[in-house]
Amino acid sequence: MPIDPAVRMSRLQALIDHPRTGISERDVAQRMLNRLFRSLRSTADRSRQYGSNHGRLGRHAGLEDVAEMIRYDLLLARTDPAEPHGLATIDPVADAPADIRYEVEARHDCEIVVTISGVPTAWGWQHDDGIDVHSPALSALVDEIAVIVNSYNHFGDDITPRFFGRVRVEGQTVVW
Repeated sequence: MPIDPAVRMSRLQALIDHPRTGISERDVAQRMLNRLFRSLRSTADRSRQYGSNHGRLGRHAGLEDVAEMIRYDLLLARTDPAEPHGLATIDPVADAPADIRYEVEARHDCEIVVTISGVPTAWGWQHDDGIDVHSPALSALVDEIAVIVNSYNHFGDDITPRFFGRVRVEGQTVVW
């Protein structure tokens, strides 16, 4: 008959905390407890995905706090100088023209919208068979901003997203 994991964890913790437990026995109990925690975490979080910056804010932080962190990340990406002796990297946010402005809003307590404005026509659009389409540079910028926004989100089969994110260019939604 299998033992309930909560009971097993409490017994191992009691063994670890008991003053008369020997050092080697305490070490074995700690390893067993760590292994039990890992196995429970891996089965519970198997279908969940957390963004790379999800843990920067508290679990119960509001969307206005998340929007403020996204604003800060965009500002930092624009002002952070490249390494003088490092490898040249491609950073769509840092390489974007200085005329471009970003507006980050938290709407309706369920959505974060990043609006890109002031995009120079020659840089942002290409004329393709009579249709103006986004240039590769603007597409890379939009994709990078979507990655920054999603880095604060979580997804999974058993949880709903923390928020819905959208990236807009000159009033038109490009990524959602």
